Amino acid sequence: MTATIAGERPTVDDGQAGRARPVSVARGYRFELVKLVSQWRVRLLVLACWIVPALFVAGVSQQSTLPVDTLFGRWMLATGWAGPLVMLGFAGLYALPLLTSLVAGDVFASEDRLGTWRHLLVAVRSPRRIFVAKVSASLTVIVLLVAGLAVSSVVGGVLAIGGHPLVGLDGHLLSSGDAAGRVALAWLSALAPTLALAGIGLLGSVMLGRSPMGLLLPAIVALAMQLLQMLPLPVAVRLALPGYAFISWNGLFTSPAQLGPLLIGVAVSLVWAVVATALAYVLFMRRDFTDLSYDGSGRRALTAGILPLAGLLVVTVAVVAPATGIPPLSGSGIEQDKVQSSVATAFSHLYRMQTQQLHRPAVTEAQLKSSAACTKGGQDDGEGAGNDWRCVVSWHLPGVKATGQAIYQLDVTPDGRFMADGDGPKEVNGYFLVRTPEGDAPNPLWQFDGNVELLPTSKG
Repeated sequence: MTATIAGERPTVDDGQAGRARPVSVARGYRFELVKLVSQWRVRLLVLACWIVPALFVAGVSQQSTLPVDTLFGRWMLATGWAGPLVMLGFAGLYALPLLTSLVAGDVFASEDRLGTWRHLLVAVRSPRRIFVAKVSASLTVIVLLVAGLAVSSVVGGVLAIGGHPLVGLDGHLLSSGDAAGRVALAWLSALAPTLALAGIGLLGSVMLGRSPMGLLLPAIVALAMQLLQMLPLPVAVRLALPGYAFISWNGLFTSPAQLGPLLIGVAVSLVWAVVATALAYVLFMRRDFTDLSYDGSGRRALTAGILPLAGLLVVTVAVVAPATGIPPLSGSGIEQDKVQSSVATAFSHLYRMQTQQLHRPAVTEAQLKSSAACTKGGQDDGEGAGNDWRCVVSWHLPGVKATGQAIYQLDVTPDGRFMADGDGPKEVNGYFLVRTPEGDAPNPLWQFDGNVELLPTSKG
């Protein structure tokens, strides 16, 4: 390649030339890492990621108005483990795509803007080692930023509220230790789609040169993935998108854990990360560094960047489809029996919680025998997302002949999450407070979040 003109012929005499060797990857990595952390914006990002989440979670946890439209937001007053999960939902939508854009999306383009490629090649003497060093340094900074978001939000929540048990998405109570482990796994799983965006950022930085589009590429791709997740896509297509792992971590908070979608989402994200980084490497090694006016290659960006990633999406859909057990181009995964089962299970657990609040005789889920009859838009065989789901929950109490019933209006999103809003009777779920011997307390049956697994079976 033409870069070897600068990279393999150092300007020294013949006796020294025979002894000249490329700089080691370790030295190149340290050099690139120092370059990154010396930038004021990277230092500011690190500081913000390790401080701001703690302040945000602690501040919101002290407010009377909570982000109930966010997953686990309604429990931020009850336990410090809800705050990190609220922060994770926000980070997956906004923070992590932006961070990868500012770090990975600029690590190669900055050399184009400064015109320092020839100096770097002369110093290191190996384009391959330059690529490895830059990628390793940028991934190190990204992992540091993600760790800061996770640790800071956990510290803020636990110090402000305490490590009390957390209510899962099926209504069962997670002990403090169990909640801590699952929160850690949720943040760890979010690293996979973050690495996928980082790989896309590296590809854009190499492919588009000093163009600002390279810097914005991870954020644009993340936004496109979010918009697609809001559409009624087939399950195979939804799971084949690299950003699905930003959503599927909620399966960790059911019993048994819904690991199928999470594992598929993590695997797909890692494949995208590897392929995007490999494409960036191929483009980087083919580049002509003697061209000082280089500003990206539109044709090469199409043939070596966009088209391979589009082909990867087709391949992942074809591979994921057999794993889901659903035809690749049909099936939302949201079916009537799944919705009924999820609602009845969550109601059983939360009814027991309400029973404890009111100091009534203890009852088990087996004794309640809860069941739900759900319709969508008035149709008995409803399927798919929508806010027109209506469920009638029935249960039995020991020694009571009459069957208890409660009505819920459901808003089910395309990714399987739902919010159930109580519609009576008032004594059960018709009011947001319940009167206990200790005073008024939040009614766990008034509104609750749940999750419908999109795959045909659940494997915990």
